[in-house]
Amino acid sequence: MTDELHSTVVNAFVARYAELAESVTTMAASLSEEQFWQKPFSFGNSFGHLVLHLTGNLNYYIGTEVGKTGYVRDRDREFAEPKRIPKTEALAKFQDAVATVIRTAQAQTPTDWAKSYNAVREEDAGNRFTIFLRCATHLHLHLGQMNYLCFALMGKTATGP
Repeated sequence: MTDELHSTVVNAFVARYAELAESVTTMAASLSEEQFWQKPFSFGNSFGHLVLHLTGNLNYYIGTEVGKTGYVRDRDREFAEPKRIPKTEALAKFQDAVATVIRTAQAQTPTDWAKSYNAVREEDAGNRFTIFLRCATHLHLHLGQMNYLCFALMGKTATGP
């Protein structure tokens, strides 16, 4: 990978993860503490549980498996955590996970992106570039669900009526 392409990849991932994290924070700001943990449907998750899930996802797939942070994931608990931690604490942990992703992306060398990657539930990821892309796509998917939850809880999306 050329230096120019490497810089483009790193800068694009950094910008995208920062943008998506800001969207989560902006949407969460529109919710009360109660709404953050409320499930407006008999199926699905609360906004808060999605934040926990995304935090675990990023900390494990990129933090542990690429950045070697040592984070241990409990995926089932992300969706079933009975303790309603304060919204600000959940969001701070999420922002920390995004910061870990950004630092890890910035630490990659041009040859690191093609290094083999294998993790639980991502046995076919292939390489590091692919897992960074998949995690960004996964975050974006749940951002859409979070926007719909804001609509259901408040009668409007986080970005407008």
